[in-house]
Amino acid sequence: DLRSIVFPPPSSPTSSAIDDTACAQPAIFVIEYALAQLWLSLGIVPSMMIGHSVGEFVAACLAGVMSLDDALDLIVKRGRLMGSLPRGAMLSVRLPESRVRELLDASLSIAAVNAPSLTVVAGPIDSIERFEEVLSRESAVCRRLATSHAFHSQMMEPIVPEFKAACSQVQLSIPSIPFISSLTGDWITSHEATDPGYWARHVREPVRFSDGIGRLRSVHCSLLEVGPGSTLTTLALQHPANNQAAEREQLVLRSLSGPN
Repeated sequence: DLRSIVFPPPSSPTSSAIDDTACAQPAIFVIEYALAQLWLSLGIVPSMMIGHSVGEFVAACLAGVMSLDDALDLIVKRGRLMGSLPRGAMLSVRLPESRVRELLDASLSIAAVNAPSLTVVAGPIDSIERFEEVLSRESAVCRRLATSHAFHSQMMEPIVPEFKAACSQVQLSIPSIPFISSLTGDWITSHEATDPGYWARHVREPVRFSDGIGRLRSVHCSLLEVGPGSTLTTLALQHPANNQAAEREQLVLRSLSGPN
């Protein structure tokens, strides 16, 4: 029961199970989906969407690409498969993707590009430790992320075939609401949305959130973060495209407060 993990009784110590990816991914999904349903019940209907990793499954579910039951099954399967792999680490680096690629060794992967100068690297723990030393010599700012595994990296390769098989068992439909693809940073196509291989590559390929925000901010829209915390709100506000958007009085809002 996720409620006992997300909302432990006041008298109980905070459960560490929320740090387990097998629990964390379903928890993220249900909180985002529930918040979306709350906004919909209040008459706030999205004209377009973007999701960061698990969030794209929520967007796909809201757009009718997959049913809620199928999406939940896939997210549980995804979390368990990822959790079965050797542990890894992820590092947020305040450098452009191009520069980070020049510094990487073969054991590390670009896991996400969250802003033009904010790149996430993932891989084995010892490789991340060595990379931190490299960045220190470069005087580059970096920060470890609180993750158990090296998501969106080559360490995820072993589970791609099994997750693709699971995605192949799901009915996938053309989206009724446009949303941004995490894999391309552009509008998802009907072919991508209905391709089991696309959703399988999701576990391995980098999240191109920065490109996606740039694409969204090129049209007149207000952004509403629908999920736990305010990380994506912060990234959107820091994106250079926000400067042009501000001239058109566009808003960036969040649903929930941060952890502090």
